Amino acid sequence: MNLELTDKVAVITGSSRGLGFASARALADEGCRVVICGRTAGRLDEAAAELRASCGSPARIAAIQADVSTEAGVRAVIDGAAARFGGLDILVNNVGLARGGDLLATTDAEWQEAVDQTLMPAVRASRLAVPHLRARGGGVILMIASIFGRETGGRMTYNAVKAAEISLAKSLAQQLAGDNIRVNSIAPGSILFPGGSWWKRQQADPEGIAEFVRRELPFGRFGRPEEVGAVVAFLASPRASWVSGASIVVDGCQSRSMI
Repeated sequence: MNLELTDKVAVITGSSRGLGFASARALADEGCRVVICGRTAGRLDEAAAELRASCGSPARIAAIQADVSTEAGVRAVIDGAAARFGGLDILVNNVGLARGGDLLATTDAEWQEAVDQTLMPAVRASRLAVPHLRARGGGVILMIASIFGRETGGRMTYNAVKAAEISLAKSLAQQLAGDNIRVNSIAPGSILFPGGSWWKRQQADPEGIAEFVRRELPFGRFGRPEEVGAVVAFLASPRASWVSGASIVVDGCQSRSMI
């Protein structure tokens, strides 16, 4: 299917590996001009090199080293993308981090970290992107959230900020519809990739994770990053022109939620 994304400009935060990288690759494969970002220069350079090799047009890939947990870092990415490619059409908010345990074990600092590392980058990037999207006559904002923003499970801090991202996407969808800007959230289930949280758990406790897969994942396996990337590309495209304000679950029926 031709998704009609050729030469669209896309920014993906937290995109040197995992879901962000898979999203960048899916968009690049559809002909987008793609801007990836990350904190670590070496990993970012490797990701950019892989994207340039796979897409066949190195000039369509740009990499910006930045810490998007800061306002200055977000601005460097959004303004840098617009300057490099002359505008912006698609923003994928993917970056995130949350630590802590149960209520009594989680400190105020850990709660604040979850907000600063996950929710605020999405707020700031969206706020900076909107004028660029309006200048193009419309565009797309996507939030990579989680099924655990829709139901219980996982760390409490993670659940809370992912729920906030889903709510933010819905609010922005209603606010920005008049500007022809569509906003959706994507709620992946448990996704396995090298260096990711599930990969680390699998390395530390292979028997325990095998039991988790048998008990919790109906298809008998973890999801793959490219399966989320494919949904990102579709939702970013004109083929999804009547999809806005939605939270799309991508979890192989892992979720127990009815909505």
